[in-house]
Amino acid sequence: MNLKNNVEWVGKIDWELKKFHGHEYSTHRGSTYNSYLIKEGKNVLIDTVWQPYAKEFVQNLQKSIPLEKIDYIIANHAEMDHSGALPELMKHIPETPIYCTSNALKSLKGHYHQDWNFVPVKTGDTLDIGNGKKLVFVEMTMLHWPDSMACYLTQDNILFSNDAFGQHYASEFMFNDLVDQTELFTECLKYYANILNPFSALVRKKIDEILALKIPIDIIAPSHGVIWRKNPLTIVQKYIEWAKAYQENQITIIYDTMWNGTRKMAETISAGIKKADKKVNIKLYNSATTDKNDILTEIFKSKLILIGSPTVNRGVLTSVAGLLEEIKGLGFKNKKAAAFGAYGWSGESVHKITTLLSDAGFEIVDNGLKALWQPNEDALQQCLEFGNRIAEI
Repeated sequence: MNLKNNVEWVGKIDWELKKFHGHEYSTHRGSTYNSYLIKEGKNVLIDTVWQPYAKEFVQNLQKSIPLEKIDYIIANHAEMDHSGALPELMKHIPETPIYCTSNALKSLKGHYHQDWNFVPVKTGDTLDIGNGKKLVFVEMTMLHWPDSMACYLTQDNILFSNDAFGQHYASEFMFNDLVDQTELFTECLKYYANILNPFSALVRKKIDEILALKIPIDIIAPSHGVIWRKNPLTIVQKYIEWAKAYQENQITIIYDTMWNGTRKMAETISAGIKKADKKVNIKLYNSATTDKNDILTEIFKSKLILIGSPTVNRGVLTSVAGLLEEIKGLGFKNKKAAAFGAYGWSGESVHKITTLLSDAGFEIVDNGLKALWQPNEDALQQCLEFGNRIAEI
């Protein structure tokens, strides 16, 4: 597939992918592993694909170019969904230089235990590829690995942006102007919330650096998902928006339940919020039955979250415990929270949730609400009043 002039996409569309990073990230719409081939005075391959598709990748690549004619390989990122086909490829062209950051050199050696012909580069370094064109390297440290970098093709004005501006989204169209826009931006937001949000300060800084260069960008070609060719800076502006402690007028209520007591509390709290504020968007999720990455995306969108669990073994249910661990790691900013839960004997869950939310950086707006056993009419009235208070915060 041609991007522009002598630049081709030579990657893999993975329609079957449903989980990524092991089983940590859900990919409801599949994904792509984007690899790019530049044919100028010198022939350059940018990244490869995930290891399960390594042989297929090399076979297909040979249809585009004799492997021995590849002059340079660019490894923008050492993670195995980008570099997984390198061992298969390097069997054929073992001396071909691999341009990468010094951190990527360490990662690639750690993954594959091979001493290939590595050429470390840093921000501002260039590679002359003939016909008056150059690749300019830009380190993207911690976006989202220490080894990450992007590269820019002069004259064609293509930014090969690595994991930045990507999304896990399989499509045969492959360009942003051809796909369903709702699906596209849903996956972009999910990708940012679950992967890049912890590094938002670095995202803002790196975008500012790139924009300050005032280089023309006609195409943004990320490592996953569709390629941005129509108004490509649209996704850059979205990143600027998302990186600024993003929130919408939304309250998300998340709970797990054993005998439906905590579920009844959640639903009644929701009714209390709605009664007090008819404009706020309220969403309820059972953390045991809802995809965790979808919940984390909703938390990213929220101004306030409520988390509920019954007390079990002096703690909380496992789906809530796991979600709280994820929340802490993602480093959400500018968000408020409170806890609730039913209990039968000791009732520690509300305090534990409150403590964990505070440790995760949330502003705690209420000491929390407990209901003994199945909530009775008095307890449900307290839930309504709790919802009223939350709506007014």
